[in-house]
Amino acid sequence: MTVSTLRAAAVVVVSACLAAGCSTSGGTDSGSTGSAGGGTYTVWDPYPQFDDSAAWVKLLQQCGTDAGVTVKRTAYDTSDLTNKALLAAQQSNSPDVLIVDNPVVSTLADAGVLTTTEVMKVDTTAVSPNLLAAGQIGGKTYGIPIGANTLALYYNKAVLTAAGVDPAAVKDWASLTTALGKVKATGKKGITFSAIGTEEGSFQFLPWFWGSGANLTKLDSAEGVSALQLWTDWLKNGYAPNSVINNTQTTSWQEFATGQFAFAENGTWQLGNAKKAGFEYGIIPIPSKTGGTAPAPTGGEFVTAPVQKDTKRYTTTQKLIACLSSTDNALATDTTLSYIAATDAVQTKQVAANAELKVWVEAVKAAKGRTSDDLGTKYPKISQPMWTGFQAALSGGKSPQDAFSAAQTTAAAATK
Repeated sequence: MTVSTLRAAAVVVVSACLAAGCSTSGGTDSGSTGSAGGGTYTVWDPYPQFDDSAAWVKLLQQCGTDAGVTVKRTAYDTSDLTNKALLAAQQSNSPDVLIVDNPVVSTLADAGVLTTTEVMKVDTTAVSPNLLAAGQIGGKTYGIPIGANTLALYYNKAVLTAAGVDPAAVKDWASLTTALGKVKATGKKGITFSAIGTEEGSFQFLPWFWGSGANLTKLDSAEGVSALQLWTDWLKNGYAPNSVINNTQTTSWQEFATGQFAFAENGTWQLGNAKKAGFEYGIIPIPSKTGGTAPAPTGGEFVTAPVQKDTKRYTTTQKLIACLSSTDNALATDTTLSYIAATDAVQTKQVAANAELKVWVEAVKAAKGRTSDDLGTKYPKISQPMWTGFQAALSGGKSPQDAFSAAQTTAAAATK
């Protein structure tokens, strides 16, 4: 692996901190010491919000004990972790286990930082294929998902009731748009979402883009343009506020929490806030254009194993990964992180414990990774023109067709 390869891979890092509880604090660097027969094994994760007393950290320590080694854990902010991992690989000082945001897996794999699940003998057969795909590139798999979060539509029951809208009847774009019109007629507001010009905005646009039948390799297809036309028409008709252009997922949620909106596009990580909102709410999947659940993008991390000079370490690393991804431990971890599990068995346990998660399981089953379809490191080079395009259309600078024609030209040149 060359320094130039690592630098090139680090140019664009897809990390919009899409999960709940992200922080800007970090840990200290640490090296890999020890051997297959014991010693210290290092784990890096993107959860600096958890200190040594947290259940997550205790699980890491227990997995180490079970494997006969000591685990040294270091936490970094999500965006910082990727650069740290690339630098560590350059210095031949990678951690034994690296837990990273799923779009970053292809970046690190492309740079030669990660081993494959085949080399590590990690069993991924129980993992939902659509979730596993986020960690696949070139026909190889580079880790196992710890769980996933995604998007759906929260709704305010009182607002919909007053407008005479049955949320169960919202099955496609037409019925949703009709519902928004009825809500506006009562003096309330229709829908809020995040259309900010960052990866966070792309994350929120993708369910509508994919739900139209569009493919990221052709942003300006008739289907893709129709998704942007939907958003643009909502703003034009007053069904969505102009503030969505600058909204993050947090500020969008704050709008919904005022009780004035019928719908909010947001994720599993807002469930705790929903319970504190002070009004009755419900959740439905984001509908596809012609009906059914739209494929929403997946957030969440993969447990990966960086390349080591001493391959004898892999035997113990495999034990650590197996421990972290086991059914019982995955249930506890996904509950802590407000994630939906990556396997049917754990999803079933989650719904049994909390029936409210059923709609989220449905959404995750329909979801897909942003780097799926073998896009890998091409994804961020497409996402940026996409968010630039929908920003131009929503602000009135360009028509949806012109905005995405320009976006496609930029994306095609960047991904040659």
